[in-house]
Amino acid sequence: MLRAVLLDIGGVLELTPETGWIERWATDLGLEPSDIGGRLADVSRGGSIGTVTEDEYGEAVAERLGLGPEDLDRFLADLWEEYLGTANRELIDWFAALRPRYRTGIVSNSFVGAREREQARYGFGDQTDTIVYSHEVGVSKPDPAIYLEACRRLDVRPEEAVFLDDVPAAVEGARAVGMAGVVFRDTAQAIADLEALLSG
Repeated sequence: MLRAVLLDIGGVLELTPETGWIERWATDLGLEPSDIGGRLADVSRGGSIGTVTEDEYGEAVAERLGLGPEDLDRFLADLWEEYLGTANRELIDWFAALRPRYRTGIVSNSFVGAREREQARYGFGDQTDTIVYSHEVGVSKPDPAIYLEACRRLDVRPEEAVFLDDVPAAVEGARAVGMAGVVFRDTAQAIADLEALLSG
């Protein structure tokens, strides 16, 4: 019997279409979009698992892309605007209403600074029992450890939990530790699939 429901954030609770900000910056800097990703690959990875602080990331961006303070602020604002997206209000409301019948949690491949910004914009911390951010636990999906940490925090066995994500590999990671898994394609499908499992 399922006792816990866990969801991803980006592309699920937050709708995050690409805004084209990297392409715009690449054009302005006379670079290819892949050049920006390449120059920042190590600090971006570090930010996602918490080995790099926000300040260290900003310093690396400024140094490697040659940005002054004002341009750096604009670059980071563009990054967070796409990262945070807009609320998937239907799914957020459905998810919040699961408590107290079910334990609920969020498992997110995140970036340093995400908790504070997502709490300020969406209040996720008030709507769910726990949030497992990759930058806080040092591992990211589909590493088994991140799912097991979520189950530990919710005091459920993996077999008692279901996980929803828009990335198939992340759902497969959850299934590999024994959780039920649903791939998010759209909100109506996701809710219907989860409700079918919860009532099964």
